[in-house]
This record gives sequence, structure tokens and C-alpha cells, in this order.
Amino acid sequence: MAKSGLKEKTTDDITLPGFYVSQIFEVVAGFGINTTEWQAQLGLSHISEDSVTMPWDTFILLVQQAEHYAGDQAVGLLVGQRLAVNAHGILGFAAMNSGSIRQVVELVARFMPLRTDLIHINGEQQGDQYRIVFQEQRDLGVIRASVLEAIVLAIKNILDFICMGAVLQARIALPYFPHTYADLLLGLFQLPVDFNQDWVGISVPLSVVDQPLKMANNASFREAIEICQKELEALENQGTLAAQIQQLLLSGHHSFPTLEVAAQSVYMTPRTLHRRLQEEGTSYKKLIEDIRHRLALQHLKKGDLTIQQLAYALGYSDVANFRRAFKRWQGVPPAEYIQRSK
Repeated sequence: MAKSGLKEKTTDDITLPGFYVSQIFEVVAGFGINTTEWQAQLGLSHISEDSVTMPWDTFILLVQQAEHYAGDQAVGLLVGQRLAVNAHGILGFAAMNSGSIRQVVELVARFMPLRTDLIHINGEQQGDQYRIVFQEQRDLGVIRASVLEAIVLAIKNILDFICMGAVLQARIALPYFPHTYADLLLGLFQLPVDFNQDWVGISVPLSVVDQPLKMANNASFREAIEICQKELEALENQGTLAAQIQQLLLSGHHSFPTLEVAAQSVYMTPRTLHRRLQEEGTSYKKLIEDIRHRLALQHLKKGDLTIQQLAYALGYSDVANFRRAFKRWQGVPPAEYIQRSK
């Protein structure tokens, strides 16, 4: 998962899909606010399509300011409204091919960390109801309502999609009453909402939880689960600074930033970044070489670029330099590698 605005991960950082963050700015832009300067002030000028890591305090400020610009605290609803099932990457694809509502809930509970660590979800039986319970993993404080509303509405959107227009006999539970925007909330959820509850989530009749879904595709579901598992394992192994820099390099679509620019992206001086990478047994130059090697192999196997196009795409000003580098990596020139791969 590539990252933008990376910082060494700590418990005070938060990582979110870039699409989620961009939706906050788009919602605010809809109120006539010029968001370019605002993004720069927050240090979020360049938002990756994949994911964004920022200090927790920055995220709180982002949501608070979005609420202010939106005129009330309904910004979470307006963002959640935009988060359709296809906004959640491979997790959304897996949900689309799930066999039942229960399977969707178990899927999201297992792989929620791929999208956010703000909330954990689990399913539980309560009488004749099946509760999809949202448990806060951080102290959300002043942004609690916006975050909960965005995520609950996003999950409700998934349920609507997999049920293919069938009436979802569900209820929403929220632990507060939104005095200034209750009508908007009810209009967007389009479900009964129970306020001032001691839990957060969605309840559906137990009788429908295991009913087969019309869009279920077991083969596609299994394939998606395998990808989700690999992504989850990769996420769990992203604790090193080198891994963060590699993801930054991959997010640049073959355009590699200078050491100075990369250092700024992880909130370090070039000297500190160089030293930290040395402590991990690598260097910025080596990381670029590793990424070039990986991308070269991918493109040569796909055959989507000529050798000359690939050389320029990877930042080589001379094709001969690329050929020499490739022979150093693989022991043979790229043309011979292509022939052997056929």
C-alpha cells in the first residue's frame, strides 16, 4: 500500500486510504471553499491514490476544520454518502462477491485494518436481531460523531449494494442525538435510527443474516480473500522506515523523488533519513535500485513497454545504462530475459 505524506509510524499516526481523505476535501470544496491552500497548511498537498499517513493531531484538525467549513458536524455523513462499495478496494470487491450478510460482516471484521484502524467491527446475536457492532479503537473525542457517521453509512452502503435493492430491514444505533442535522441524517441513512444508545452500529433481523445473496460468487470471493490476506500481512510488516520509503517510491509511478524530497515526505532531514536507512542496512540509492529492478521485471513479463520505453519510464536517460543495470540484476540483458521468459 503506497503512502503519501509518510511519517515514521507511531501510535500517534493514522493511515487512511487516499480516496477517503480526498473525499473530505471534495465535500468541503462543494461549499465553495478553496481547498488547495488548506491542504498545504495541513501538509497534505499531495494525496496518494492508495493511502495517506498523517499525525493523529493533523487528522483531528482536518475533520474539525471540515466540520467548520461545512457549517455543522454533518461532514461525516456527506463523506460516508460518497463511500460506495467500490471505494474500498479489494475489500469492497470481496464484499460484492460474499455469500451472505454474515459473511460480509466477518469479512469486514477480519480485514478492516486494510482501510482504517479507527473502528473495529464484529457481529453478535441479540435476541432475534443480528448486531453489527462498531467499536472505537481510538479516543475520537470531538470528531467522534463525524467519524462514526461516515463509517456506519459506508457499511450501510455496502449492505444496500449486496442486497440488490431489496428493502434492508435494519435499524441504526447511535450513542447521541444530532441536534443540528437530525433530518439530514435520517434522510441519508433512509432507515430508522435509535439515538442515545449504549452501542453503535446496525441491527438486522437474524432471519436474513444467512440468506444467500444473488451476487455471490465463491471463486471470486476466495480470490479476493487471498489478496486481502496478502495485503494484511504486508501491512503488518510495514514497520520499517525502508518499507515506508519503498511505498513512497512505488506511489510515484516511476518518477522517483530526490533524497531531499523523500526526507521531507517522512518529516526528516536528508541526513537523518540517510542515517536511519543505514541503521536498517540499506540506503536511498539501493531502495531506488530495488524498485527499478522490481518494476523492470513486472513490465518485461507483461510486455506492455518496449525496452527503450521501459528504460525512460524508470528514469534512465540512456538505454545502455538500463541494459547494464538489468544485466547486473539478472545476469542477462533484458532482451535475453524476455526470450527466456517465453
